[in-house]
Amino acid sequence: MTPAEMTDLLLDRLLAGWENEIVEFKEAGDGYSTDKIGAYFSALSNEANLRGAESGWLVFGVKNTTRNVVGTPYRPEPGRLQSLKMQIAENAEPSATFSEILELAHPDGRVLLLKVPPAPRGIPIAWKGHYYARSGESLDSLHLSKLDEIRAQTLATDWTAVVVPSATMKHLDPAAIARARQGFAERNGPRLPAADIASWGDAKFLAKARLTRDGGITRAALLLLGADTSTHLLSPHPAQLTWKLVGQESAYRHFRLPFLLNATELANQIRNVQLRLLPPNELIYREISKYDERSILEALYNCIAHQDYTTASRVIVTEHVDKLVFESVGEFYDGTPGDYALDERIPRKYRNPFLVEAMTELNLIDQMGYGIHRMVQDQVRRFLPLPDYDLTQSAEVKLTIPGAVIDESYSQLLMVRTDLPLDDVLALDRVQKRLPITDEAIKRLRKAKLIEGRRPNLHVSATVAAVTGRKADYIRTRAQDDAHFSQLIIDYLSQYGGASRKEIDGLLGKYLPDVLDAAQQRSKVTNLLSKMRRDGRIRNAGSQQKPRWELV
Repeated sequence: MTPAEMTDLLLDRLLAGWENEIVEFKEAGDGYSTDKIGAYFSALSNEANLRGAESGWLVFGVKNTTRNVVGTPYRPEPGRLQSLKMQIAENAEPSATFSEILELAHPDGRVLLLKVPPAPRGIPIAWKGHYYARSGESLDSLHLSKLDEIRAQTLATDWTAVVVPSATMKHLDPAAIARARQGFAERNGPRLPAADIASWGDAKFLAKARLTRDGGITRAALLLLGADTSTHLLSPHPAQLTWKLVGQESAYRHFRLPFLLNATELANQIRNVQLRLLPPNELIYREISKYDERSILEALYNCIAHQDYTTASRVIVTEHVDKLVFESVGEFYDGTPGDYALDERIPRKYRNPFLVEAMTELNLIDQMGYGIHRMVQDQVRRFLPLPDYDLTQSAEVKLTIPGAVIDESYSQLLMVRTDLPLDDVLALDRVQKRLPITDEAIKRLRKAKLIEGRRPNLHVSATVAAVTGRKADYIRTRAQDDAHFSQLIIDYLSQYGGASRKEIDGLLGKYLPDVLDAAQQRSKVTNLLSKMRRDGRIRNAGSQQKPRWELV
């Protein structure tokens, strides 16, 4: 059967079934709206996903009231017709387009059959930020119930936990297994003697390290320990980490399995030269590395651990002259990066719990969310701008680690003011990057003479000597950190057995920052008590109206 005959047969089948949630017929003139086509693309793609269909179809050249072919003049030039694919891909979120566009010279006129792929499992397709669906034969918004149904498709599915039936021990890299044993021993040293770990066979070790299931090799095991020749077992996933150099020089290199070894190889590819910074009022330069090696590996391991592998995408690390950019697919899964920068949140869930647990056992990451906090502290320790997370792209996380000074005043301030609390450093970093900060932070930093100018043109104070001479004033402005407040409360409760809210307000009142008004001070104490309660340190033995706080 010729391609034309097959297309003709396909059209007959679609006409026989007539319009439903995954087939739409239009006459479509030459100027038919691309926005309208995009909306139908979103709707048909989402409906095909919900019905488990191989595809949806948008058919031009058929009168939808009479079921007869009338022909369409839509984009008669082949190049212009095919350019529709690019136009749809540019505005569909995540990027997607027609699988193919078939053109049929029907006796009653020209017919176009546009094949719409189903939305990926767990990811609805939007057109210009709006999700569409079908209601019978009509175009409609994707109702919340349908949206939740699609998004829930992968909630109970961990791609990394799946056993690969054809995988055996020969598909794993011996050097990677040896390195994995070393990491496992480092993590479990206090309770498992190294000699015992060394005595285990590979099968027992992989089971102990949470890399196998009932003896079967999982995708997580292949990602971390797989031999370079085993990538076909993860197809269609490319199983790659890609390094790219941009700027005056350009280069790239792909790193395949095993990720456990090749993450370090990629990190070594990055040109980590020494930077020289001159502290204020000194004549001797301080030398620091452009990037912290621990931060590079932390960022890479986070990309590996939290990527959405169902999208079959690689991790990309781009090296610029002044920064590193790490890109991985999959939205930030639990909370926001800011929650973890201040070490105020512990992750409650993971996209790839099986892989995360295995990487934890191998001492690559932790499960407490400390990684982002450590990267921030590493940059502070080296007087450089803090890491940035860009979550503006749909279902993608982009992390930037600066490798150069942005504002000399900021770096000099960090050199002489090692007592700055982290939340103040975070605010100052946003000031140097011309990003907004809260009114409360502005008042606090301005009173401490750490910033100057008027909003939106705030900048870090250039008079570092004046700032360093006002440490005592700053401490009174800044008061103590939350850890100190928490300890005061714990000491009070230990001595007196309990305390009312009024007693706690009286306890902390003289220590709270002067920059806060009465309402802000009360809000701060409320937040502190709530955090201590969530952490399981205190409990309310009274009522909501008349609380009485006691130690747990």
